[in-house]
Amino acid sequence: MAVRLSFGRLRAIVIAMAAHLPDHRTGQNTQYEMADAVLSAFAMFYVQAPSFLAHQRDEQRAHGRTNAHTLFGIEKVPSAPQTRNLLDPLPPSQVGGAFWNIFDQLRLGRYLKAYQDGLSPWLISFDGSQYFSSTRIHCAQCSEAVLNGQPHYAHTVVAPVLVAPGQPEVLVLEPEFITPQDGHEKQDCELRATERWLTRQAARFAPGSVTYLGDDLYCHQPFCALIQAQQQHFAFTCKPESHATLYTEIALLSKIGGVSEYTERCAVAGQLQVWRYRYVNRVPLRAEAPVLYVNWCEVTITRAATGEQLYHNAWATDHDLSQATLHRFVLTARSHWKHENEGHNVLKHQGYHLEHNFGHGTRYLAQVLLLLNLLAFLVHTALALCDETYQAVRANLATRITFFNDVRALTRYWDFDSWQALLTFMKTQLERAPNPAGP
Repeated sequence: MAVRLSFGRLRAIVIAMAAHLPDHRTGQNTQYEMADAVLSAFAMFYVQAPSFLAHQRDEQRAHGRTNAHTLFGIEKVPSAPQTRNLLDPLPPSQVGGAFWNIFDQLRLGRYLKAYQDGLSPWLISFDGSQYFSSTRIHCAQCSEAVLNGQPHYAHTVVAPVLVAPGQPEVLVLEPEFITPQDGHEKQDCELRATERWLTRQAARFAPGSVTYLGDDLYCHQPFCALIQAQQQHFAFTCKPESHATLYTEIALLSKIGGVSEYTERCAVAGQLQVWRYRYVNRVPLRAEAPVLYVNWCEVTITRAATGEQLYHNAWATDHDLSQATLHRFVLTARSHWKHENEGHNVLKHQGYHLEHNFGHGTRYLAQVLLLLNLLAFLVHTALALCDETYQAVRANLATRITFFNDVRALTRYWDFDSWQALLTFMKTQLERAPNPAGP
């Protein structure tokens, strides 16, 4: 039987995670619970309002009842500095389980059927993103580089997302931070961080159930071999300048007719396009032994009416390629760019302010705040998949920014018994409002 998912269930996952976090305080100042600090930061990101906590503290002092309690389960609202102090010693690994619990709830509730229509049941896209940089502020978790004789500090994260062709939402999974590693002399990097993620999360997915997507950085033999060792699949962008051996082999095969070609016409958004494929199975990814053999596909898409080139790319994969699978393969491989469009761009430019310094701390604060911001994004995405009232309100208000502007205004002036009560109020009022475009 499918599990009915709601904000109440999603909130319960976050509350359960917060309730089991270790408290690293050794002194007598325990006025606020660790769970309240975590939930307060999550609430701030959830309503996309840094001032939310200050207003809720004022309400708590004046009236006792607050939206912080009824909407998010916060018993006592700490100040922003108190929240940062409480979160700074918290290891990020203590927060990660909430991402998987929400994923499991969506999967068990059968809300992810549309995400299981690719080359394999799940498509997971990798990409790194920098979310903090400074020449002065830094902590033990910062990556450091020297540019023009001056130190530069940064925080970067690999945040894998679940994607699917034709699906507007991406589901962010537990991320992996690029950070100095104990016992390692070399600087940590995106590829090493993703290898750690693969190793830690491999057991969560059945063999053959995942195709990993990524740009040319990931089309690296040891990384591809690690994926195959876990009995999963890959489809990575493959550029000539970084894969000389592979493209030399393709050039030689082309001279003797060993590279297959296929052309089809496709109607996309009412526009007729020409898709020209070149593909070959079993070519070497590199020259050095041991050699990993991959399958290669290139596509060039042009406008049928004018011949104008609209898109061009090529990939290496371990999926078998044939005329019957080419179109589906390209749609799948191109889904990687949803990571940038529906992931990074939304987080950076549509209210989540991914690159804003909400607090850096000396230990883990920057990472923990980033996790809670991503967790809020995941809960919003989950509601877009499972909550009909949320869907109706978002459709009526159209933009994410307008929606959260209204949420912030309403929670400032009214108290609501629950998130569902708030959504129902918004939906009812929007349905009563006259339609300016109609009679």
